[in-house]
Amino acid sequence: MSTSFVLPEAEKKFLSRQVRMSIEAGLAGKTVANIPQPPAEEFADGSPLFRTLGAFVTLHVSGNLRGCIGNIIGREPLYATVWHMAQAAAFADPRFPALSLSEWPRVNIDISVLDELAVCPDPQAVEVGRHGLVLQYAGRGGVFLPQVPVEQGWDRLAYLDNLCLKAGLPMGSWREPSAQLYWYEAVVFKATE
Repeated sequence: MSTSFVLPEAEKKFLSRQVRMSIEAGLAGKTVANIPQPPAEEFADGSPLFRTLGAFVTLHVSGNLRGCIGNIIGREPLYATVWHMAQAAAFADPRFPALSLSEWPRVNIDISVLDELAVCPDPQAVEVGRHGLVLQYAGRGGVFLPQVPVEQGWDRLAYLDNLCLKAGLPMGSWREPSAQLYWYEAVVFKATE
């Protein structure tokens, strides 16, 4: 299993600019009618920027989580998804107040571009730091990006059990016969200036 796409530096820089422009527009109280599109002369139609890939934008201030919102499954071109997820992470994460202008200079941003979900054939095959996971069971669901268990220092079992807790389920629920476990890989990078 590996991503079905490559994300070259030019695409990473474009997405980094998208995130920053999106958040800066929100901080200025501006509504952007037309999301900036990748210039055709710079990016071919085959660029991942035009694929309907899932993406998350994660904000940290002084090393602490400040917002994280995303779509596991892409519903629009990647460049538009990243724009919308940046706005949501900065201003609509229900766990935090809206990002303030005074915080903005201290914000560090991670962008995660997700490949398509697939059924995890064997939980023993989950690799910490490589696989993101989605658990669905008993009408509940939880998601972790691949970098989360690394940041938390979890091994594979702790990763799976904490995914259950995030879904509001007892630890070990991932073992239930009717539990659905999906995995995916992602390209994760820091947004540049």
